[in-house]
Amino acid sequence: MKFNDMPYTRPNADALTQKARELTGIIAGAKSFEEADKAYNEYCRIMDDVSTDLQICYIRHTINTEDAFYDAENDYSDEISPKLAELANEVNSALVNSPFKADFAKKYGDLLIRNIEIALKVFSPEIIPDMQEENKLVSEYVKLISSAQIPFDGGVYTLSQLSPHKQAADNEKRLSAWKADGGFFTENGEKLDEIYDKLVKVRTRIAQKLGYKNFVEPGYYRMGRNCYTADDVAKFRKAVIKYIVPVADALYREQAKRTGLAYPLNHSDKNLAFRSGNPKPCGSADDILAHAKKFYHELSKETAEFIDFMYENELLDVLSKKGKAGGGYCTGLERYESTFVFANFNGTQGDVEVMTHEAGHAFAGQMAFKNKLPSQLRSPSLESCECHSMSMEFFAWPWEEGFFGADTDKFYYSHLFGAVTFIPYGTMVDHFQHIVYENPELTPAQRHEKWRELSAIYMPWLAVDGVIPFYGDGKAWQRQSHIYEVPFYYIDYCLAQTVALEFWAIMQNDRKDAWERYMRFVNLGGTRTFTELVEAAGLFTPFGDDALRNVAEVANKWLSGFDSEKLK
Repeated sequence: MKFNDMPYTRPNADALTQKARELTGIIAGAKSFEEADKAYNEYCRIMDDVSTDLQICYIRHTINTEDAFYDAENDYSDEISPKLAELANEVNSALVNSPFKADFAKKYGDLLIRNIEIALKVFSPEIIPDMQEENKLVSEYVKLISSAQIPFDGGVYTLSQLSPHKQAADNEKRLSAWKADGGFFTENGEKLDEIYDKLVKVRTRIAQKLGYKNFVEPGYYRMGRNCYTADDVAKFRKAVIKYIVPVADALYREQAKRTGLAYPLNHSDKNLAFRSGNPKPCGSADDILAHAKKFYHELSKETAEFIDFMYENELLDVLSKKGKAGGGYCTGLERYESTFVFANFNGTQGDVEVMTHEAGHAFAGQMAFKNKLPSQLRSPSLESCECHSMSMEFFAWPWEEGFFGADTDKFYYSHLFGAVTFIPYGTMVDHFQHIVYENPELTPAQRHEKWRELSAIYMPWLAVDGVIPFYGDGKAWQRQSHIYEVPFYYIDYCLAQTVALEFWAIMQNDRKDAWERYMRFVNLGGTRTFTELVEAAGLFTPFGDDALRNVAEVANKWLSGFDSEKLK
């Protein structure tokens, strides 16, 4: 079914509550496993339907945040989501306390029980008002960022539409674009500080009501982390500083020489990879979509079926426009066994990366539907999902000429360069959040100072000097939506980028082997933990030194050996 034809029905919270509690009672009082399992599956089916309606609402709201109907419906979703969490908590409690718990584990695997027990750690009816407040604050942030109308060079732009100008080869134009962008955030800085301060406080209050010292541990449980802890992530951060930061710093020093710009680089200069300009797609949005279809058709039988399904059912919205929320995402529509890709094309290489990254998520989602995995085991935890997408970006390399034409070589270099240098930034985002939630009493000014301090450790190539308002003032974290919307998510990208680089390294010698490993990873869906999926693909876990040391060495060798004449 085409997305625009999918009907939206507001979920009836009262009716859902009545039905869910009826099914909870059956699970709790069942005389046989078959009876309990039937009720559990009926609950999962109903919640798949509810999730589909809520996602249809969210997609249509983010496509046009100025649509009054879906704006109101999104507010309703913010209100009822904690109530739905309460119903899930009741069903989950009945299941793990059932005399047939072992039968559930035998049928679905021990991981189902483990995931349910984690979910039970982060909910209590007492926190529903706090969760509703948290949802409203996140929506307030999204609306504020979506409202940007930035005057620049005779035009008016959204944040996404301004991005190409922030990569201009002309130094003055590029700097002016960064100042215009930073001006929007400076103008709204007080409000951004206020929203985040309230979010930190409400999340801390939630944690304390649940019996935790601070939000870090429940924050990890919220992310469904079932095979590693904050201590493991701390080890990963140390390995990033040891192996990746020195390589990234050397790459940025080389970039400064190549572009004739001063080291350390300010934010504007950091974004200019080549003196002649950054790589750009060689065609229109329609050309990108057409070549993406060719790529997926030629990659494999499974990806060919996937992209045809996405296009035929119009399950993408990729053009940037006024009132559209920023960024990109992929989400699932369970009732229709479909996935949906949302993006903001703006004429940069990111447009192509959307069609590999977000579509990589979508492909994994479609494979879970195709493989008939139970709804509760379709999707792994989010760092594994990001492995699906970030790795797909690299599998597209043999087809990049059709996207970039004369800029293909520059794209190869900048894509791998960006993958390596992203890891320190993403890890810094995670470290920043640990500091914030371990010290919730910090003032906004103190948070900005912590960001500046971390920048010196993780990004020594970046000048935090006040040249560009907002960006030079230690406030750039406010632009990272994940910090507001999904705390502790961002390290998932870093873990996944490490895995994706491992796949890339294998591709250099044997693409067939790399693809077979990737499909083993994807086809398992959410039936294994992250570390088990990595093991199934025959890769190093990111939590030891081996993975980061290896990818740093292989990527640095490839980048250092690149023909410098192609990097003007």
